[in-house]
Amino acid sequence: MRQPCLHLTDVPSPGRWLGGVGHYIVVGMSDTTQISLGARGWMVLLTLCGATFMTGLDYSIITVALPEIGSSLGFASPDALQWVVTGCLLPTAALMPLFGRLSDITGRRRLFIAGVCTFTGFSLLAGLAPGAALLITARVGQGIAAAAIGPTALALMTAAFPEGPQRTRALGVNGALLSLGFVIGTIGGGVVTSGLNWRWTMLILFGIGLLVLVGAVTVMQDTRHSRTTRLDVPGAVLASGGLFAFVYGITTGNTSGWLSVPTLTALIGAAVLLGGFLAAEARHLEPLVPLHLLRRTTVKWGMTTGLVTFGMCGGATLLLSIYMQQVVGWTALQTGLGFAAEGVAALAAGSVAARWISARGAAFAITLGLTVQGLGTMLMALLPADGNLTLLLGSSAAMGFGHVLTVVAVVTTITSGLDESDQGVAGSLAQMPTFIGSIGVAGLSAVVAARSAALAPTTTRTLATLGGLHTAFLVAGAVALTGALLGGRALRRAPAGLPTDVMAT
Repeated sequence: MRQPCLHLTDVPSPGRWLGGVGHYIVVGMSDTTQISLGARGWMVLLTLCGATFMTGLDYSIITVALPEIGSSLGFASPDALQWVVTGCLLPTAALMPLFGRLSDITGRRRLFIAGVCTFTGFSLLAGLAPGAALLITARVGQGIAAAAIGPTALALMTAAFPEGPQRTRALGVNGALLSLGFVIGTIGGGVVTSGLNWRWTMLILFGIGLLVLVGAVTVMQDTRHSRTTRLDVPGAVLASGGLFAFVYGITTGNTSGWLSVPTLTALIGAAVLLGGFLAAEARHLEPLVPLHLLRRTTVKWGMTTGLVTFGMCGGATLLLSIYMQQVVGWTALQTGLGFAAEGVAALAAGSVAARWISARGAAFAITLGLTVQGLGTMLMALLPADGNLTLLLGSSAAMGFGHVLTVVAVVTTITSGLDESDQGVAGSLAQMPTFIGSIGVAGLSAVVAARSAALAPTTTRTLATLGGLHTAFLVAGAVALTGALLGGRALRRAPAGLPTDVMAT
Protein backbone atom coordinates (compact mmCIF):
# COMPACT_ATOMS: atom_id res chain seq x y z
CA MET A 1 0.00 0.00 0.00
CA ARG A 2 1.24 3.45 -0.81
CA GLN A 3 2.38 5.16 2.37
CA PRO A 4 1.45 8.83 2.81
CA CYS A 5 4.20 11.40 2.88
CA LEU A 6 4.82 13.20 6.14
CA HIS A 7 2.84 16.42 5.85
CA LEU A 8 4.60 19.28 7.61
CA THR A 9 3.12 22.45 8.99
CA ASP A 10 3.46 25.99 7.75
CA VAL A 11 3.93 25.09 4.11
CA PRO A 12 4.82 28.21 2.11
CA SER A 13 2.52 29.63 -0.51
CA PRO A 14 2.42 27.62 -3.73
CA GLY A 15 5.14 28.11 -6.29
CA ARG A 16 4.54 29.10 -9.86
CA TRP A 17 5.83 27.20 -12.88
CA LEU A 18 6.72 29.84 -15.43
CA GLY A 19 7.57 27.48 -18.28
CA GLY A 20 10.94 26.43 -19.58
CA VAL A 21 13.46 24.48 -17.59
CA GLY A 22 13.48 25.26 -13.92
CA HIS A 23 11.64 28.59 -13.87
CA TYR A 24 10.09 27.78 -10.53
CA ILE A 25 9.66 30.74 -8.23
CA VAL A 26 8.17 30.73 -4.77
CA VAL A 27 5.46 33.41 -4.71
CA GLY A 28 3.39 34.76 -1.86
CA MET A 29 6.47 34.94 0.36
CA SER A 30 8.59 37.98 0.98
CA ASP A 31 11.43 35.87 2.35
CA THR A 32 12.02 32.24 1.49
CA THR A 33 13.87 31.80 4.75
CA GLN A 34 10.39 31.47 6.29
CA ILE A 35 10.08 27.94 4.90
CA SER A 36 8.96 26.04 8.02
CA LEU A 37 9.43 22.34 8.58
CA GLY A 38 7.32 22.05 11.72
CA ALA A 39 8.29 20.37 15.01
CA ARG A 40 7.91 16.78 13.77
CA GLY A 41 9.66 17.69 10.53
CA TRP A 42 12.67 18.96 12.46
CA MET A 43 12.77 15.75 14.53
CA VAL A 44 12.77 13.68 11.35
CA LEU A 45 15.40 15.92 9.78
CA LEU A 46 17.66 15.84 12.83
CA THR A 47 17.47 12.04 12.93
CA LEU A 48 18.37 11.64 9.27
CA CYS A 49 21.01 14.37 9.34
CA GLY A 50 22.43 12.84 12.51
CA ALA A 51 23.05 9.64 10.57
CA THR A 52 24.61 11.58 7.71
CA PHE A 53 26.79 13.55 10.14
CA MET A 54 27.86 10.33 11.83
CA THR A 55 29.06 8.70 8.62
CA GLY A 56 30.84 11.88 7.50
CA LEU A 57 32.52 12.20 10.88
CA ASP A 58 33.68 8.59 10.71
CA TYR A 59 35.85 9.05 7.63
CA SER A 60 37.76 12.07 8.91
CA ILE A 61 38.04 11.49 12.65
CA ILE A 62 39.77 8.15 12.19
CA THR A 63 42.28 9.56 9.68
CA VAL A 64 43.75 11.97 12.23
CA ALA A 65 44.10 9.13 14.75
CA LEU A 66 45.96 6.75 12.39
CA PRO A 67 49.48 7.34 13.78
CA GLU A 68 48.37 6.57 17.34
CA ILE A 69 46.36 3.54 16.14
CA GLY A 70 49.45 2.20 14.38
CA SER A 71 51.64 2.47 17.45
CA SER A 72 48.95 1.25 19.85
CA LEU A 73 47.93 -1.88 17.96
CA GLY A 74 51.27 -2.66 16.35
CA PHE A 75 50.43 -2.44 12.66
CA ALA A 76 53.23 -3.96 10.59
CA SER A 77 53.50 -1.19 7.98
CA PRO A 78 51.89 2.06 6.79
CA ASP A 79 50.23 0.10 3.97
CA ALA A 80 48.57 -2.18 6.51
CA LEU A 81 47.52 0.79 8.62
CA GLN A 82 45.84 2.39 5.60
CA TRP A 83 43.33 -0.47 5.63
CA VAL A 84 41.76 1.12 8.70
CA VAL A 85 40.44 3.73 6.25
CA THR A 86 40.23 1.67 3.05
CA GLY A 87 38.46 -1.21 4.81
CA CYS A 88 35.53 1.11 5.50
CA LEU A 89 35.57 3.01 2.19
CA LEU A 90 35.52 0.02 -0.17
CA PRO A 91 32.31 -1.71 1.00
CA THR A 92 30.50 1.62 1.27
CA ALA A 93 31.21 2.52 -2.33
CA ALA A 94 30.64 -1.00 -3.63
CA LEU A 95 27.36 -1.79 -1.87
CA MET A 96 25.55 1.53 -2.07
CA PRO A 97 23.57 0.78 -5.29
CA LEU A 98 22.53 -2.60 -3.87
CA PHE A 99 21.25 -1.12 -0.62
CA GLY A 100 19.60 1.74 -2.50
CA ARG A 101 17.46 -0.72 -4.44
CA LEU A 102 16.89 -2.93 -1.39
CA SER A 103 15.42 0.06 0.41
CA ASP A 104 12.87 0.41 -2.40
CA ILE A 105 11.95 -3.26 -2.06
CA THR A 106 12.02 -4.01 1.67
CA GLY A 107 11.10 -0.66 3.20
CA ARG A 108 13.41 2.25 3.91
CA ARG A 109 12.79 2.71 7.62
CA ARG A 110 13.54 -0.97 8.27
CA LEU A 111 16.82 -0.89 6.35
CA PHE A 112 17.78 2.48 7.86
CA ILE A 113 17.32 1.16 11.41
CA ALA A 114 19.25 -2.00 10.55
CA GLY A 115 22.08 0.11 9.12
CA VAL A 116 22.23 2.39 12.17
CA CYS A 117 22.18 -0.59 14.56
CA THR A 118 24.97 -2.29 12.63
CA PHE A 119 27.07 0.87 12.41
CA THR A 120 26.62 1.56 16.12
CA GLY A 121 27.55 -1.98 17.11
CA PHE A 122 30.66 -2.08 14.96
CA SER A 123 31.71 1.36 16.27
CA LEU A 124 31.70 -0.07 19.78
CA LEU A 125 33.65 -3.11 18.57
CA ALA A 126 36.20 -0.85 16.85
CA GLY A 127 36.63 1.23 20.00
CA LEU A 128 37.30 -1.87 22.09
CA ALA A 129 39.33 -3.82 19.51
CA PRO A 130 42.44 -5.36 21.13
CA GLY A 131 44.28 -5.94 17.87
CA ALA A 132 44.69 -4.80 14.26
CA ALA A 133 42.70 -7.65 12.67
CA LEU A 134 39.60 -7.06 14.77
CA LEU A 135 39.77 -3.29 14.20
CA ILE A 136 39.89 -3.72 10.41
CA THR A 137 37.02 -6.22 10.62
CA ALA A 138 34.98 -3.69 12.56
CA ARG A 139 35.82 -0.99 10.02
CA VAL A 140 34.56 -3.22 7.21
CA GLY A 141 31.34 -3.68 9.18
CA GLN A 142 31.01 0.09 9.57
CA GLY A 143 31.49 0.49 5.83
CA ILE A 144 28.75 -2.01 5.01
CA ALA A 145 26.41 -0.27 7.43
CA ALA A 146 27.23 3.16 5.98
CA ALA A 147 26.27 1.83 2.53
CA ALA A 148 22.82 1.03 3.94
CA ILE A 149 22.45 4.30 5.83
CA GLY A 150 23.37 6.74 3.04
CA PRO A 151 20.76 6.02 0.33
CA THR A 152 17.98 5.11 2.78
CA ALA A 153 18.44 8.33 4.77
CA LEU A 154 18.24 10.35 1.57
CA ALA A 155 15.20 8.41 0.31
CA LEU A 156 13.44 8.87 3.66
CA MET A 157 14.21 12.58 3.48
CA THR A 158 12.79 13.00 -0.02
CA ALA A 159 9.68 11.07 1.06
CA ALA A 160 9.19 13.10 4.25
CA PHE A 161 9.52 16.53 2.66
CA PRO A 162 7.45 17.55 -0.39
CA GLU A 163 9.38 18.35 -3.53
CA GLY A 164 10.09 22.07 -3.63
CA PRO A 165 11.30 24.57 -1.01
CA GLN A 166 10.82 22.28 2.01
CA ARG A 167 12.82 19.44 0.50
CA THR A 168 15.50 21.82 -0.72
CA ARG A 169 15.86 23.29 2.75
CA ALA A 170 16.11 19.81 4.27
CA LEU A 171 18.77 18.85 1.74
CA GLY A 172 20.60 22.09 2.56
CA VAL A 173 20.79 21.20 6.24
CA ASN A 174 21.83 17.66 5.33
CA GLY A 175 24.59 18.83 2.97
CA ALA A 176 25.95 21.29 5.52
CA LEU A 177 26.08 18.68 8.27
CA LEU A 178 27.72 16.13 5.98
CA SER A 179 30.56 18.53 5.20
CA LEU A 180 30.65 19.73 8.79
CA GLY A 181 31.08 16.11 9.88
CA PHE A 182 34.27 15.86 7.82
CA VAL A 183 35.61 19.15 9.22
CA ILE A 184 34.68 18.46 12.84
CA GLY A 185 36.20 15.01 12.47
CA THR A 186 39.48 16.59 11.41
CA ILE A 187 39.44 18.98 14.37
CA GLY A 188 37.93 16.54 16.87
CA GLY A 189 40.29 13.74 15.90
CA GLY A 190 43.24 15.89 16.93
CA VAL A 191 41.58 17.04 20.14
CA VAL A 192 40.42 13.56 21.18
CA THR A 193 43.67 11.77 20.40
CA SER A 194 45.69 14.50 22.13
CA GLY A 195 43.55 14.66 25.28
CA LEU A 196 42.33 11.05 25.54
CA ASN A 197 43.22 8.27 23.08
CA TRP A 198 42.19 7.04 19.66
CA ARG A 199 39.55 4.65 21.02
CA TRP A 200 37.32 7.58 21.88
CA THR A 201 37.02 8.46 18.20
CA MET A 202 35.02 5.25 17.76
CA LEU A 203 33.20 5.45 21.09
CA ILE A 204 31.92 8.92 20.15
CA LEU A 205 30.41 7.38 17.01
CA PHE A 206 28.80 4.71 19.20
CA GLY A 207 27.13 7.42 21.30
CA ILE A 208 25.88 9.33 18.25
CA GLY A 209 24.56 6.08 16.79
CA LEU A 210 22.48 5.42 19.90
CA LEU A 211 20.88 8.88 19.64
CA VAL A 212 20.12 8.40 15.95
CA LEU A 213 18.61 5.00 16.69
CA VAL A 214 16.24 6.49 19.28
CA GLY A 215 15.06 9.05 16.73
CA ALA A 216 14.65 6.43 14.00
CA VAL A 217 12.48 4.23 16.20
CA THR A 218 10.30 7.03 17.59
CA VAL A 219 9.69 9.53 14.77
CA MET A 220 10.45 7.85 11.43
CA GLN A 221 7.65 6.55 9.24
CA ASP A 222 8.26 3.80 6.71
CA THR A 223 8.07 4.45 2.98
CA ARG A 224 7.93 1.75 0.35
CA HIS A 225 6.89 2.89 -3.10
CA SER A 226 8.12 0.07 -5.28
CA ARG A 227 7.02 -1.77 -8.35
CA THR A 228 9.99 -4.11 -7.98
CA THR A 229 9.19 -7.59 -6.67
CA ARG A 230 12.62 -9.21 -6.81
CA LEU A 231 16.23 -8.18 -6.64
CA ASP A 232 18.45 -8.03 -9.72
CA VAL A 233 21.14 -10.38 -8.39
CA PRO A 234 23.42 -10.34 -11.48
CA GLY A 235 23.30 -6.55 -11.56
CA ALA A 236 24.08 -6.39 -7.85
CA VAL A 237 27.10 -8.67 -8.24
CA LEU A 238 28.46 -6.84 -11.28
CA ALA A 239 27.89 -3.35 -9.85
CA SER A 240 29.35 -4.16 -6.43
CA GLY A 241 32.34 -5.96 -7.90
CA GLY A 242 33.02 -3.22 -10.44
CA LEU A 243 32.79 -0.40 -7.92
CA PHE A 244 34.93 -2.31 -5.42
CA ALA A 245 37.62 -2.87 -8.05
CA PHE A 246 37.49 0.74 -9.23
CA VAL A 247 37.82 2.31 -5.78
CA TYR A 248 40.50 -0.22 -4.82
CA GLY A 249 42.51 0.62 -7.95
CA ILE A 250 42.22 4.36 -7.30
CA THR A 251 43.11 4.18 -3.61
CA THR A 252 46.14 1.95 -4.15
CA GLY A 253 47.45 3.60 -7.33
CA ASN A 254 49.52 6.21 -5.50
CA THR A 255 51.20 3.70 -3.21
CA SER A 256 51.63 0.72 -5.55
CA GLY A 257 52.16 2.75 -8.73
CA TRP A 258 49.65 3.45 -11.50
CA LEU A 259 51.33 0.95 -13.83
CA SER A 260 51.73 -1.76 -11.21
CA VAL A 261 50.07 -5.12 -11.77
CA PRO A 262 47.60 -4.82 -8.84
CA THR A 263 46.45 -1.34 -9.88
CA LEU A 264 46.07 -2.15 -13.58
CA THR A 265 44.34 -5.44 -12.78
CA ALA A 266 41.84 -3.68 -10.52
CA LEU A 267 41.08 -0.88 -12.99
CA ILE A 268 40.76 -3.20 -15.99
CA GLY A 269 38.57 -5.52 -13.93
CA ALA A 270 36.41 -2.56 -12.92
CA ALA A 271 35.93 -1.54 -16.55
CA VAL A 272 34.93 -5.09 -17.53
CA LEU A 273 32.54 -5.56 -14.62
CA LEU A 274 30.87 -2.16 -14.95
CA GLY A 275 30.55 -2.64 -18.70
CA GLY A 276 28.94 -6.01 -18.05
CA PHE A 277 26.65 -4.36 -15.53
CA LEU A 278 25.35 -1.87 -18.09
CA ALA A 279 24.80 -4.65 -20.62
CA ALA A 280 22.96 -6.78 -18.06
CA GLU A 281 20.76 -3.89 -16.94
CA ALA A 282 19.65 -3.24 -20.51
CA ARG A 283 18.18 -6.78 -20.68
CA HIS A 284 16.83 -7.18 -17.14
CA LEU A 285 13.11 -6.61 -16.61
CA GLU A 286 13.64 -5.25 -13.07
CA PRO A 287 17.18 -3.81 -13.09
CA LEU A 288 19.15 -2.79 -10.03
CA VAL A 289 19.67 0.66 -11.56
CA PRO A 290 17.14 1.40 -14.33
CA LEU A 291 19.02 2.72 -17.34
CA HIS A 292 16.37 5.36 -17.93
CA LEU A 293 17.62 7.00 -14.72
CA LEU A 294 21.20 7.06 -15.96
CA ARG A 295 20.06 8.54 -19.28
CA ARG A 296 18.30 11.48 -17.62
CA THR A 297 20.18 14.74 -18.09
CA THR A 298 19.52 15.59 -14.46
CA VAL A 299 21.04 12.36 -13.20
CA LYS A 300 24.08 12.03 -15.45
CA TRP A 301 25.08 15.70 -15.21
CA GLY A 302 24.16 15.82 -11.54
CA MET A 303 26.49 12.90 -10.87
CA THR A 304 29.20 14.45 -13.08
CA THR A 305 29.17 17.78 -11.27
CA GLY A 306 28.94 15.93 -7.96
CA LEU A 307 32.07 13.99 -8.86
CA VAL A 308 33.83 17.25 -9.73
CA THR A 309 32.95 19.01 -6.48
CA PHE A 310 33.71 16.03 -4.22
CA GLY A 311 36.87 15.04 -6.07
CA MET A 312 38.38 18.52 -6.20
CA CYS A 313 37.30 19.60 -2.70
CA GLY A 314 38.42 16.31 -1.13
CA GLY A 315 41.75 16.46 -2.95
CA ALA A 316 42.37 20.10 -2.11
CA THR A 317 41.50 19.49 1.56
CA LEU A 318 44.11 16.73 1.74
CA LEU A 319 46.66 19.00 0.06
CA LEU A 320 45.89 21.78 2.54
CA SER A 321 46.65 19.35 5.34
CA ILE A 322 50.01 18.58 3.72
CA TYR A 323 50.70 22.29 3.34
CA MET A 324 49.94 23.08 6.97
CA GLN A 325 51.93 20.18 8.41
CA GLN A 326 54.82 19.58 6.00
CA VAL A 327 55.41 23.12 4.71
CA VAL A 328 54.37 25.43 7.55
CA GLY A 329 55.08 22.90 10.30
CA TRP A 330 51.82 22.92 12.23
CA THR A 331 50.79 20.15 14.61
CA ALA A 332 47.85 17.86 13.87
CA LEU A 333 45.66 19.87 16.26
CA GLN A 334 46.66 23.20 14.69
CA THR A 335 45.98 21.73 11.27
CA GLY A 336 42.51 20.65 12.34
CA LEU A 337 41.74 24.13 13.63
CA GLY A 338 42.98 25.52 10.31
CA PHE A 339 39.89 23.98 8.70
CA ALA A 340 37.50 25.82 11.05
CA ALA A 341 36.63 28.46 8.45
CA GLU A 342 35.68 25.73 5.99
CA GLY A 343 33.26 24.31 8.54
CA VAL A 344 31.64 27.68 9.26
CA ALA A 345 31.30 28.33 5.53
CA ALA A 346 29.70 24.90 5.07
CA LEU A 347 27.00 25.81 7.59
CA ALA A 348 26.46 29.17 5.92
CA ALA A 349 26.05 27.55 2.50
CA GLY A 350 23.58 25.03 3.87
CA SER A 351 21.50 27.83 5.37
CA VAL A 352 21.16 29.79 2.12
CA ALA A 353 21.07 26.93 -0.39
CA ALA A 354 17.30 26.39 -0.20
CA ARG A 355 16.60 30.09 -0.68
CA TRP A 356 18.88 30.42 -3.70
CA ILE A 357 17.76 27.20 -5.34
CA SER A 358 14.07 28.06 -4.89
CA ALA A 359 14.63 31.54 -6.31
CA ARG A 360 17.11 30.89 -9.10
CA GLY A 361 17.20 27.14 -9.68
CA ALA A 362 19.55 24.23 -9.06
CA ALA A 363 21.50 24.79 -12.29
CA PHE A 364 22.30 28.33 -11.18
CA ALA A 365 23.37 27.09 -7.74
CA ILE A 366 25.64 24.43 -9.27
CA THR A 367 27.26 27.01 -11.56
CA LEU A 368 27.74 29.49 -8.72
CA GLY A 369 28.90 26.88 -6.24
CA LEU A 370 31.53 25.33 -8.49
CA THR A 371 32.71 28.79 -9.55
CA VAL A 372 33.22 29.90 -5.95
CA GLN A 373 34.85 26.57 -5.10
CA GLY A 374 37.16 26.84 -8.11
CA LEU A 375 38.22 30.42 -7.41
CA GLY A 376 38.80 29.67 -3.72
CA THR A 377 40.93 26.66 -4.59
CA MET A 378 43.00 28.61 -7.12
CA LEU A 379 43.70 31.27 -4.47
CA MET A 380 45.50 28.57 -2.49
CA ALA A 381 48.23 28.68 -5.13
CA LEU A 382 49.28 31.97 -3.48
CA LEU A 383 49.92 30.42 -0.06
CA PRO A 384 53.56 31.15 0.97
CA ALA A 385 56.07 28.86 2.62
CA ASP A 386 55.92 30.75 5.92
CA GLY A 387 52.10 30.67 6.07
CA ASN A 388 49.39 33.28 5.66
CA LEU A 389 46.49 32.66 8.03
CA THR A 390 44.16 35.20 6.41
CA LEU A 391 44.63 33.74 2.94
CA LEU A 392 44.35 30.19 4.27
CA LEU A 393 41.08 30.82 6.09
CA GLY A 394 39.60 32.91 3.28
CA SER A 395 40.42 30.50 0.47
CA SER A 396 39.32 27.40 2.40
CA ALA A 397 36.08 29.13 3.41
CA ALA A 398 35.33 29.98 -0.22
CA MET A 399 36.04 26.40 -1.25
CA GLY A 400 33.83 25.00 1.52
CA PHE A 401 30.97 27.39 0.80
CA GLY A 402 30.97 26.65 -2.92
CA HIS A 403 31.28 22.92 -2.29
CA VAL A 404 28.26 22.63 0.01
CA LEU A 405 26.11 24.88 -2.22
CA THR A 406 26.97 22.59 -5.13
CA VAL A 407 26.31 19.41 -3.15
CA VAL A 408 22.82 20.55 -2.11
CA ALA A 409 21.97 21.55 -5.68
CA VAL A 410 23.36 18.28 -7.06
CA VAL A 411 21.29 16.13 -4.70
CA THR A 412 18.21 18.24 -5.45
CA THR A 413 18.83 17.80 -9.16
CA ILE A 414 19.31 14.02 -9.05
CA THR A 415 16.36 13.22 -6.77
CA SER A 416 13.76 15.60 -8.25
CA GLY A 417 11.05 14.65 -10.68
CA LEU A 418 11.37 10.90 -10.05
CA ASP A 419 8.85 8.22 -9.21
CA GLU A 420 8.85 7.37 -5.52
CA SER A 421 9.75 3.76 -6.38
CA ASP A 422 13.13 4.98 -7.64
CA GLN A 423 14.05 7.26 -4.74
CA GLY A 424 16.16 4.64 -2.96
CA VAL A 425 18.36 3.93 -5.96
CA ALA A 426 18.39 7.66 -6.77
CA GLY A 427 19.71 8.27 -3.27
CA SER A 428 22.55 5.85 -3.91
CA LEU A 429 23.38 7.59 -7.20
CA ALA A 430 23.33 10.99 -5.48
CA GLN A 431 25.79 9.80 -2.83
CA MET A 432 28.04 7.82 -5.15
CA PRO A 433 30.27 10.84 -6.03
CA THR A 434 31.15 11.17 -2.35
CA PHE A 435 33.11 7.91 -2.53
CA ILE A 436 34.12 7.77 -6.20
CA GLY A 437 35.51 11.27 -5.60
CA SER A 438 38.64 9.56 -4.29
CA ILE A 439 39.77 9.68 -7.91
CA GLY A 440 40.27 13.42 -7.40
CA VAL A 441 42.46 12.83 -4.36
CA ALA A 442 44.58 10.37 -6.32
CA GLY A 443 44.83 12.63 -9.37
CA LEU A 444 45.85 15.74 -7.45
CA SER A 445 48.33 13.77 -5.37
CA ALA A 446 49.91 12.57 -8.62
CA VAL A 447 50.19 16.18 -9.81
CA VAL A 448 51.95 17.15 -6.58
CA ALA A 449 54.38 14.25 -6.86
CA ALA A 450 55.24 14.96 -10.50
CA ARG A 451 55.72 18.71 -10.05
CA SER A 452 57.69 18.32 -6.81
CA ALA A 453 60.01 15.82 -8.48
CA ALA A 454 60.60 18.25 -11.36
CA LEU A 455 61.49 21.08 -8.94
CA ALA A 456 63.57 19.01 -6.53
CA PRO A 457 66.96 19.36 -8.33
CA THR A 458 66.82 23.17 -8.24
CA THR A 459 65.38 24.01 -4.81
CA THR A 460 64.84 22.75 -1.26
CA ARG A 461 62.56 19.86 -0.45
CA THR A 462 60.04 22.16 1.27
CA LEU A 463 59.88 24.58 -1.65
CA ALA A 464 59.62 21.70 -4.11
CA THR A 465 56.64 20.36 -2.17
CA LEU A 466 55.09 23.82 -2.09
CA GLY A 467 55.52 24.16 -5.84
CA GLY A 468 53.79 20.83 -6.36
CA LEU A 469 50.94 21.89 -4.10
CA HIS A 470 50.52 25.20 -5.94
CA THR A 471 50.25 23.39 -9.27
CA ALA A 472 47.69 20.95 -7.91
CA PHE A 473 45.59 23.78 -6.45
CA LEU A 474 45.51 25.44 -9.86
CA VAL A 475 44.49 22.17 -11.50
CA ALA A 476 41.73 21.57 -8.92
CA GLY A 477 40.40 25.08 -9.41
CA ALA A 478 40.46 24.77 -13.19
CA VAL A 479 38.56 21.47 -13.08
CA ALA A 480 35.91 23.01 -10.81
CA LEU A 481 35.50 26.02 -13.11
CA THR A 482 35.21 23.72 -16.12
CA GLY A 483 32.52 21.75 -14.30
CA ALA A 484 30.67 24.98 -13.56
CA LEU A 485 30.70 25.95 -17.22
CA LEU A 486 29.80 22.59 -18.78
CA GLY A 487 27.53 21.25 -16.06
CA GLY A 488 25.59 24.47 -15.62
CA ARG A 489 25.04 24.81 -19.36
CA ALA A 490 23.89 21.20 -19.77
CA LEU A 491 21.44 21.43 -16.87
CA ARG A 492 19.99 24.73 -18.04
CA ARG A 493 19.26 23.09 -21.38
CA ALA A 494 17.62 20.03 -19.82
CA PRO A 495 14.13 19.22 -21.16
CA ALA A 496 11.30 20.89 -19.33
CA GLY A 497 9.65 18.75 -16.69
CA LEU A 498 8.62 19.05 -13.10
CA PRO A 499 9.38 22.30 -11.30
CA THR A 500 12.43 20.92 -9.56
CA ASP A 501 13.63 18.77 -12.44
CA VAL A 502 16.79 20.84 -12.62
CA MET A 503 15.59 24.31 -11.77
CA ALA A 504 17.41 26.94 -13.78
CA THR A 505 17.06 30.50 -14.77
